[in-house]
Amino acid sequence: MSAKIDPITRSVVQHRLSSIVKEMGEAMLRTSYSQILNSSRDFSLAICDTSARLIAQADHLPVHVGALPWATLAVEERFKDVRQGDVILLNDPYYGGSHLPDLTAFVPVFAGDKRLLWTIVRAHQSDIGGATHGAYNPAATEIYQEGLRVPPIKLYEAGRLRDDLLDLLALNIRNPREFRGDLAAMLGAAHLGERRLSRLFAEFGAPVVEAAMEAILDATEQQTRAVVSTWKDGVFHGEAFLDDDGHGRTDLRIAAKVTKKGSDVEVDLSDSDPQSTSFVNSSHANMQAAVAMAFAYLIDAEIPKNTGALRPLKVVAKQGTVVWADPGRPVTLCTSHPSNEIVEAIVKALSASCPERAMAGWSRRFRIAIQGEDPRTGKNFIWHLFQARPGGGASSGGDGWSSIGEWHSVGGLKFGSLEVAEVRFPLHFRRHEFRPGSGGDGQHRGGLGVSLDLVLETEKIAKGNTAGDGARHGPCGMLGGEDGKPHHYRLLSEGCEPRVLRTKEVGIELRPGDCLEIRSSGGGGWGPPDKRSAEARRRDREQALTDVAAEQASS
Repeated sequence: MSAKIDPITRSVVQHRLSSIVKEMGEAMLRTSYSQILNSSRDFSLAICDTSARLIAQADHLPVHVGALPWATLAVEERFKDVRQGDVILLNDPYYGGSHLPDLTAFVPVFAGDKRLLWTIVRAHQSDIGGATHGAYNPAATEIYQEGLRVPPIKLYEAGRLRDDLLDLLALNIRNPREFRGDLAAMLGAAHLGERRLSRLFAEFGAPVVEAAMEAILDATEQQTRAVVSTWKDGVFHGEAFLDDDGHGRTDLRIAAKVTKKGSDVEVDLSDSDPQSTSFVNSSHANMQAAVAMAFAYLIDAEIPKNTGALRPLKVVAKQGTVVWADPGRPVTLCTSHPSNEIVEAIVKALSASCPERAMAGWSRRFRIAIQGEDPRTGKNFIWHLFQARPGGGASSGGDGWSSIGEWHSVGGLKFGSLEVAEVRFPLHFRRHEFRPGSGGDGQHRGGLGVSLDLVLETEKIAKGNTAGDGARHGPCGMLGGEDGKPHHYRLLSEGCEPRVLRTKEVGIELRPGDCLEIRSSGGGGWGPPDKRSAEARRRDREQALTDVAAEQASS
């Protein structure tokens, strides 16, 4: 293989790799069964090499993609006899997974007899077994109560399906038809990537593609180091807090010590609080992904987010803490929390090093999963709340995006069509609009959350679980900006007093006609509020984006 590659060929290969992963994503979107995938897009795709380096990804969910090299490493360590036609699955957080609902499929890509790459699809399943519907179990005290654990296994061997393994997986899941359909979509997308890469090898030759990939990673590292070298050197500290763990502990602290020297950055999370008995712990791969996210958000948007971009970054953490739990601990909430808090603590720390790049806090996740019977069909359903997306944080570039989502997904998760959701589920969206005044004030205002009134049109009692955070701590303001308003969810049931929903509850009784009154968080503000222009405030008032009473009090 040549040690050099010309810039034009490198660029062509880079764009081809990017387009392949994007096409894989379109295949997933158009063929998956469950609304969590074909509407909310809770999936990610990537290409890794046999050294577990991230070569290319599509713009889906950063918290997924940042963990995929660790999953690839687990696969490489487990299987030494990978053949053409093999398909490998895993979801276990202690084998490179993030949390159990995220099932990951790997398809090997060969050039002749040489295995070079993996096409990878990670997709959140709407159920993964366990004690509660919808995969999130706030009552869990060990991982066995959270769902089915899948270490690296071969679902296909040399092109032959292991029907016994597929039956085993489907039998442990509450909605086997959706699961089988979503899994087929995942494998179809991965095999599509395999075919496109094989065509790329045929066109350029495998040695040229390999040399181009090395050049892409090296160029990305150079671009990243050029950015980081402009930041202020020093040792910086930041912290963020989880509301609670649902088991009596409050204000769980995530602590980041960030050392920046030259073009290198070390993030040390060792001083974070001890692990919890509940599902707010993070797996190792998820913690690595969260650190990578924070770093990626601070470098230039045009820089490819691959292993080259992460070479200047070193991560230090201590096992047994909330950011890196011991094997066997529950971790299902981790892709949201403490991922968001890890990002927030790191960005807070580096706001003293690169203030113009440090965005204010994005909102936290507060999901609801409902299980019930659809009276129109008599069939059971599981529905996940992806509506009422919260607001994004402001930045030096301007106001935060409204209803864009949380820090761990930065817009990658969608809420989809309300009308389609009403057709597919016995639900009525009576109200879904921006929540005025929810974004933190500042020179640039945080994005707004959403006010949602959701009515259940069931005929039998349904059950709800909540899983999330951010009902006490709103997204942080940055560099003088104010925090965004926290979440506030209530259950309105005829004949009963309105009940505030906690972020970590299981087995909530939902009666026919009940209304979920959801007020989602707004993003944090950036910069001192007294620096916000009069024109911006006038525009906010005209568009009814701010709380009028608060606006008048500050003027």
